[in-house]
Amino acid sequence: MFLAIDIGNTNVTLGVYRGERLEATWRIATVHDRMSDEYGILLTQLLTHRGVAPGQITGVAIASVVPSLTGTFRKVCVDYLGQEALVVDAGVKTGVRIRYENPREVGADRVVDCAAVQAKYGGPACVVDFGTATTFDGISREGDYLGGAIAPGIGIAAEALFARASKLYRVELVAPAHAIGTNTVTALQSGIFFGYVGLVEGLVARFRKELGEDMTVIATGGLAEVVAHETAVIQHVDPWLTLDGLRIIYELNRGEVGKR
Repeated sequence: MFLAIDIGNTNVTLGVYRGERLEATWRIATVHDRMSDEYGILLTQLLTHRGVAPGQITGVAIASVVPSLTGTFRKVCVDYLGQEALVVDAGVKTGVRIRYENPREVGADRVVDCAAVQAKYGGPACVVDFGTATTFDGISREGDYLGGAIAPGIGIAAEALFARASKLYRVELVAPAHAIGTNTVTALQSGIFFGYVGLVEGLVARFRKELGEDMTVIATGGLAEVVAHETAVIQHVDPWLTLDGLRIIYELNRGEVGKR
């Protein structure tokens, strides 16, 4: 069995595959100062709860945008799974040609998403990833990673508003019944939630002008399903896109794991 680990700034997403089939997934909070033994115990408990013995894991791949935790999870894999993890970084075969001015600036998660899109949807495509940041990635007809756009995530934007406006308070980030809010709660929900729907629609429209009318739009990340329900521009919701990309990249590098 194969374990995919996506380390983000807010959540760590994990998935166990049997062959190409995703058997189990988890999202846990990213805790920057948690020790490897703490993550290791948590990981083994999660696996055991789903009927997977740690010894059944025979391969691991990691995508991380939190450098301080990359080494922590590599140690977890060795100490608790007996496996050297493949960390997606420079030198790892991804099958993706990166056309960014400085390829090293591209987050591992964005490259991994591109690898998954190549295999599952083809190009041209736009990936909208709703994470700590909301990112938009452009993929060419040939499957090259071209670049994209980065906006504050909806959670970060909302927290900034609540922190800086003394009379406003935290509300649930859901779509209200109407765009015109009739109280502070629904007015905030309209501005924050529908404002982000407008952000998505506007940037997707600009990407489509540059990539072509046949561009496919794929949404992933925590709020993908909710936002997709409010707009027609998202054609596919793929919550585990990054995990699929990690599995694909691991297969490309299977013979090199542990040599780097």
